[in-house]
Amino acid sequence: MSKLNLFATVLTYAAPSSNYRGESEENRTILQKITKNGKDHTIISPESMRNALREMLKNKIDDGQLNRKRRHDLDQLAVEFKEFPNAEKYADDFLFGYMVADTKAIGQNPNIPSKRDSVLRLNMAVSVLPYRFNAVFHQSPLNADPSPWKNSSTSALIHREVVHSAYQYPFALAGNDVASKPEWTKALLKSIAELTNVAGGHARSFYEMAPKSIVVRLTPSLVTGINTYGFNEKGEFPELSRINENDLPGNEFWVGGELARNMDADEKKRLMDEGVHFYDNPQKLLEEAGNEFLK
Repeated sequence: MSKLNLFATVLTYAAPSSNYRGESEENRTILQKITKNGKDHTIISPESMRNALREMLKNKIDDGQLNRKRRHDLDQLAVEFKEFPNAEKYADDFLFGYMVADTKAIGQNPNIPSKRDSVLRLNMAVSVLPYRFNAVFHQSPLNADPSPWKNSSTSALIHREVVHSAYQYPFALAGNDVASKPEWTKALLKSIAELTNVAGGHARSFYEMAPKSIVVRLTPSLVTGINTYGFNEKGEFPELSRINENDLPGNEFWVGGELARNMDADEKKRLMDEGVHFYDNPQKLLEEAGNEFLK
């Protein structure tokens, strides 16, 4: 059974984004935001990323090992389960957890837990750059007669908030939580390495959440020990300067993507001498780090 825990921080590529959800008065699409250092930063929820990961697992795992699927033929947000959740039988129940409140269903399945935490700890994605109050406009036309349907009696001017920024987000896996299902865990890591199609309520943005750069720590420690939102506006990760014999052990760190490719040569050599693992390709890093994690 694995004694290591995997902690990672992902930095995405920058692109225009009008995530996340909803229209309010005057059809204004609202970007969700939090305050960081006195400035508004846009966010993308971990729930939307989890949903995208669930969908991506369809391409990584046999359908017979997935319990939940989305229903797009109904007039509201809906999912369908094959049977009562079972973390031993289904990868999505194992990885993402579930909660059943239906007392009748619970009574019919007395030997299966009715709730389970997700083994994937995932926090919200936060924009690296603050929101600058950018907006774009477009016209939604009237469906004129004799069109068979109309959403409105007039045309409308749509006002949409936009941000151009990279996002960063941390995730974590405990070795003892996932050791019994290594192949499902590897499929999850591969999905994170290729994460895309993350969107909220009415978002229409194409924004890839796969890593441009990534920092991973494999450690027996129960905490990351570093700033989990450690990337700055230049795409650097200053916490790596703490790697030395008196602070952070270099052999626990894996650095990949643009951060590895563009690092100052002297600093990269120093870190390599401390035992840091470097990968130009972040997808390859997650594959190799996952293999080490799940030994």
